[in-house]
Amino acid sequence: MRYLAGTLLGSLIASIALSGCEAPTSGSTFTPAQAQQVFVVEVGVVETVRPVTIQPGPTGVGAVAGGALGGIAAGSTIGRGSGSVAAGIGGAVLGGVAGNAVEQRATQRAGLEIGVRLDSGQLMSVVQDADQQFVPGDRVRVLLGNNSVRVTR
Repeated sequence: MRYLAGTLLGSLIASIALSGCEAPTSGSTFTPAQAQQVFVVEVGVVETVRPVTIQPGPTGVGAVAGGALGGIAAGSTIGRGSGSVAAGIGGAVLGGVAGNAVEQRATQRAGLEIGVRLDSGQLMSVVQDADQQFVPGDRVRVLLGNNSVRVTR
């Protein structure tokens, strides 16, 4: 039983570490696939800045890991026979709900919705990580390409 719990804990830690491996939404961070690629550069002026929360979609890692840990914990400590099975199922359900909530909170991050009036007159809105600060009136560059858009100085 200890081996199984240790294996599940190790899997949980690895899954959480790997769940952070998504494309960056930063104005300053590029993936290897974006390096040495052509981006169209537009220039403009920041009109609006609004704080937002970037919430990646659930990967299911939290729910699965929480369910497994909850089922093992409840099933091995409560009841015997069919009572143990029922406790395990209940623990798995509650653990899955809790694990999903933990994953949601752990993966969300601060972002900005930046409204930019391009010199061409077009108004663009870009959401990206809040790793740079912008204020209305800032002169900025908007990089468009490789299925991404970002605002930089």
